[in-house]
Amino acid sequence: MTARADLQMSTALVTGASSGIGAAFAEAYAARGARLVLVAPAEPRLREVAERLGTRYGVEVHAVPIDLAEESGPDQLAKAVAEIGLEIDILVNNAGFGTRGPYHELSADRDHREVMLNVVAVERVAHLFLPAMVARGSGTIINVSSTSGFQAVPYMAVYGASKAFVLSLSIGLWAECRSRGVRVLALCPGPTDTNFFEVVGSRMSAGGRLRTTDEVVAAAFRALDRGQAYVIDGRLNYLTSNASRLLPRGLVARITERVLRSGSLAALPGAAPVKRRAA
Repeated sequence: MTARADLQMSTALVTGASSGIGAAFAEAYAARGARLVLVAPAEPRLREVAERLGTRYGVEVHAVPIDLAEESGPDQLAKAVAEIGLEIDILVNNAGFGTRGPYHELSADRDHREVMLNVVAVERVAHLFLPAMVARGSGTIINVSSTSGFQAVPYMAVYGASKAFVLSLSIGLWAECRSRGVRVLALCPGPTDTNFFEVVGSRMSAGGRLRTTDEVVAAAFRALDRGQAYVIDGRLNYLTSNASRLLPRGLVARITERVLRSGSLAALPGAAPVKRRAA
C-alpha cells in the first residue's frame, strides 16, 4: 500500500488534528478515502474539522476530544477507539507544542505538560497501536519530530530535546518493523505556516519562506513510498539540519543561544531572518 493508494478500507488516527499539520494530514487521508479518528483537546474546533471533512469527502469521521498531555490520555484514546470498533491502520502522532524562554524561568508545570505530550504520549500511543499492526503484518506510523531534533535549542531546550526523542524512537522502530510490514517514519518539518509560534508565546521571525502544511504532508508521503526512516521537509531545511550535525554540538549550541537570546529563530535549522511571522 502506497501513501497515494485508495485507502477506503483503512482507518487513520491523527492526533493534534484540529489545526496545522494534523489537520492537513486528516484532509489528505480523507481525500484518499480513509476513515478518520481525529484527536485533540479543543472539542469545538475538532468537531468543526471532522464535520467539514466528512461532508466534503464523504468519509466516516470520528472526533475524539482527549488531552493526551494527561497521564491517562493515551489509554482513554485506545478505549475510545475500541468502543468505536475500529482497527487503526495509520497512526499520525502529531500532537505537541513548544515553550520558549530561559529554562529556569519557565513554568515547571507547563514544561512537564510539554514532555507528557511531546514524548510520553507519542511513545504510549505508538505502544498501544503498533502491536496490532505487527500482528496483521501491515500499518503505518508517522511520528512528527522537527528539524529542532537534530541539535540542542537554547531557550527552547525542552522542545528540542523532546523532538530528538521522537526522531530517535522513530528510527529505532523503523529498523525493527521494516521487515514486519509496518512502515515507521519520523517527519521533521522546519518553520511551517501554522499557529506554532503563537502557542510558544513569541513574535520571533521564523525565517525564510515558511513551508505550507500541504508541503509537509507531501514530503511525508514521498518518504513513506521510498521506505525512508525519516524525512526533513524542504531543501533548505535539509541542508542546514545536516550542516549543523557536522559541527561540534557545543559550538552549534553557543551560536544558537546567541541568536535566540535576541528573539530570532534564525539559528534554528532551516531558518533565516524575515519580517513575517507564522500565522
